[in-house]
Amino acid sequence: MITIKNLVKTYTTRSKTTTALNGINLEIGKGEIFGIIGHSGAGKSTLIRCINMLEQPTSGSVWIGDTDMTRLGKRQLQRQRRRIGMIFQHFNLLSSATIYDNIAFPLRLERMSRSEIDRKVKAMLELVGLTEHATKYPAQLSGGQKQRVGIARALATDPNVLLCDEATSALDPQTTDSILRLLLDINRKLGLTIVLITHEMHVIQSICDKVAVINDGIIAEQGPVIEVFLKPREAITRDFINRESDSGEVLQEAIHALNPESSRTVKVTFIGELTYQSILSQTVKETNVDFAILQGTISRIKDVPYGQLIVRFEGNKEAIEQTLRRLIEQRLEVEELQ
Repeated sequence: MITIKNLVKTYTTRSKTTTALNGINLEIGKGEIFGIIGHSGAGKSTLIRCINMLEQPTSGSVWIGDTDMTRLGKRQLQRQRRRIGMIFQHFNLLSSATIYDNIAFPLRLERMSRSEIDRKVKAMLELVGLTEHATKYPAQLSGGQKQRVGIARALATDPNVLLCDEATSALDPQTTDSILRLLLDINRKLGLTIVLITHEMHVIQSICDKVAVINDGIIAEQGPVIEVFLKPREAITRDFINRESDSGEVLQEAIHALNPESSRTVKVTFIGELTYQSILSQTVKETNVDFAILQGTISRIKDVPYGQLIVRFEGNKEAIEQTLRRLIEQRLEVEELQ
């Protein structure tokens, strides 16, 4: 659906040239929710603005379907942008227009008939759960409701792609979750391709199918969320994941305090239906090894449950090795910690 090839974006002033994007390559499938995560200044906002050509790339190409966006003239680009919706961190609503008129705005630019506009706006209001707020103004709405208006407006022209530029970062956690559930529902109902940029791993974990980690203008790591989240290869990815927990320093102290001759500390990961099975307790009963759980969590990555335990095994060295082998044989992921 979206193919980005060798994308480069530089900014030049009199004194220097700054490279915001340096050889970006991404494949985003039709109907996917694709997350792009990075720290401030990493290049993620520049990247999403290059997709709809709000920023003109210095080199490389951006394909949406069979159209190379970088080769379009002004009029062709305007037509293509109608198929790309975009929502923003700070909503960008017209403060002097009602909610109805905010959603109707892009439809009037399309010169639709009054009856068609009315039908479309009412459908969008129902989709985002704001039917009773049609005659209100943005100042009368909460942050979450304003973002719902932004989503309705972005969807009014029936786009194939929805770009979300830090769409939840101005919202509180509860409202963020409600907006993420709405985006997931829209994705499933409409088959819409969604590209979502954020600096929060929770956002990626909640609804995305795939993720790319961007750092200093390059893609550091990418792949299915469950693989990247549970088996990160790069330090920047591990940093985002570790931010979800404030116990990392305490855990490291516990690991270093152990006797390496009689104990092993490992991370055990359960995925899917294995999450709810008593594999660990059954295994240590069989191998006669003592264990202590230093840290544990159970959660979901989109629709897939997973569990992670940091476990200290103590006892006979051979028995511990046997325990680890049996856990691996039962399809658990086992990673030794140091």
